[in-house]
Amino acid sequence: TVAHVARLTGLTTADVASFYADFAATPRVVTVYSQGVNQSSAGTDKVNAIINCHLATGRIGQPGMGPFSVTGQPNAMGGREVGGLANMLAAHMELADPAHRAIVQGFWDSPVIADKPGLKAVDLFQGVADGRIKAIWIMATNPVDSMPDADAVRQALIDCPFVVVSDVVRHTDTTAHAHVLLPATAWGEKDGSVTNSERRISRQRAFLDPPGETRPDWWQLAEVAKRMGFADSFDYASPADIFVEHAKLSAAGNYGQRDFDIGALAETTSDDYAELRPTHWPQPKGELIAPSRFFSDGQYFTPDGRARFVPTAFRPAASSASPQFPLILNTGRVRDQWHTMTRTAKTARLSSHLAEPFLEIHPADATRFGLTPASLARVTSPQGSVIVRTLVTERVTPGTVFASLHWTDQFASQARIDALIASHVDPISGQPELKFTPVNVAPLAAQWHGFAVIQAPKPDVVLPAYWARARIQGGWQMELAGTTPVVDWTAFATALLQVAPDADLLAYHDNQLGQVRFAAFAGERLIGALFAAREPVAVARSFIIGQLGETFADPATRLQLLAGRARQGQADAGATVCACFSVGRNQILAAAHGGCLTVEAIGDRTSAGTNCGSCRPEIQALVDGVRHAVKKAS
Repeated sequence: TVAHVARLTGLTTADVASFYADFAATPRVVTVYSQGVNQSSAGTDKVNAIINCHLATGRIGQPGMGPFSVTGQPNAMGGREVGGLANMLAAHMELADPAHRAIVQGFWDSPVIADKPGLKAVDLFQGVADGRIKAIWIMATNPVDSMPDADAVRQALIDCPFVVVSDVVRHTDTTAHAHVLLPATAWGEKDGSVTNSERRISRQRAFLDPPGETRPDWWQLAEVAKRMGFADSFDYASPADIFVEHAKLSAAGNYGQRDFDIGALAETTSDDYAELRPTHWPQPKGELIAPSRFFSDGQYFTPDGRARFVPTAFRPAASSASPQFPLILNTGRVRDQWHTMTRTAKTARLSSHLAEPFLEIHPADATRFGLTPASLARVTSPQGSVIVRTLVTERVTPGTVFASLHWTDQFASQARIDALIASHVDPISGQPELKFTPVNVAPLAAQWHGFAVIQAPKPDVVLPAYWARARIQGGWQMELAGTTPVVDWTAFATALLQVAPDADLLAYHDNQLGQVRFAAFAGERLIGALFAAREPVAVARSFIIGQLGETFADPATRLQLLAGRARQGQADAGATVCACFSVGRNQILAAAHGGCLTVEAIGDRTSAGTNCGSCRPEIQALVDGVRHAVKKAS
């Protein structure tokens, strides 16, 4: 009933009834869903429920209607086409189907074929932990950070007798535990194909030569297979050879019974492959056909051509809030970073928007748990704990908190969010429940806070309980906080800023206010600065960041730098909003107060929001705030 659904969802009965009425009355309905639906212990049921609604109302297979999955990975469709899951065979064939197994076994002339699923990701690392798996090869992923119960995953790899990692990045939290490292080619160095969500296969052509000893993934796999005695079966000369085999397998025993069929491309030559244009599947053997829409004729890929409804009784999350863990943690992404930051954190521009890990918490909950804006919070679950910066906001509902998944041990002292997540998974898909974790929060008992700009991290510097670093132009910025006093601030600053004996270290101490400030110069050039205080440091960060590497010949300007604010005639841009054009909050607010009261007008004045556009919602919020203030004043 409407009332029952309202209770389960936390919505009002009026909102639920209104939604149902709109769905029933609107012919063209698209249900867009992503990780908030999938990453759940009932994720498969949720997706089936969406499909059921579209099937029941006929809103599928027609223009402007249907379920639409926005996946978390580029080429997610392509990965499934080649059987890149533990419970699938290649070419969309089912491991559980004896007929499909026979097709694949016969095609590859294999003496045996698996008849039960392999271990999905969470089960796989549990198998490593309990010793069932004694060797593991990890390619193009960073499970020490990305898997639930991440501390247990790390320990499993530490204990595993043989760990191989193929990656494009030398230093990650996972490569730290590898016995063998294989240098892999990066995206721009790869040659092959990808498939997007509309079933269109596109060629990906390398535009950079592979550096050094890097090799493609397919080459690494084939060379290992050859050394294991399967040289004849893995005798590929290029991605074109693999693609042709892929196309042939898709057509094997098909006869229109399976959705994925690119048999028309089974005779592709190397020259044809080099020039292959985007191709929409299915393309059965014969002439290439025009793009088609699945299910528009009411026929489905089942034995009788009819769709199947799947019963989806409601199941709550695998765990729930309790007096010990009263808040629910949701995890997700921020706009400028990708997954575990192994590549995106290398660029100063992408790190300029959000430079440290954070926790979004509602004002009522912040008050309840003793947190204040910009304070540090320790977030704890039954699995582990992290330390993150508090962001008090009404964007989250009371009783819930949000943290981003990106930060790793490379960039923060203790911010691997997936260390908090339990290994609860969907029984069908194996997806972990990353969006619903009971946690507790408490203020970090910090005795001091700091902000620094440095040229490079120094491995042997002893850092405090909390630190987070991010790339800036010409070096790094760091946020710091300590739970014990610093005995000798000059010694700490000298080590952190890497002050050579012939460098100048300018210092300011205010014992009454508990403030210390340092600026280090090599000749006239600023090589580092440190600001520390009892409370979170209030300095113009974007201004200080911009001074690293600059020349300071005048002693007065050096003293002005220690003040932590822009010099006379210099404007502080404020926290970066538009990373594409390095436009700060203060610049956008100034333009808004100057009459630019639309996102477009802000873009015309400052260029903010005119490139990738991901900052436009934030610009809109700033403009709305100014417009509201102006209206209230008038």
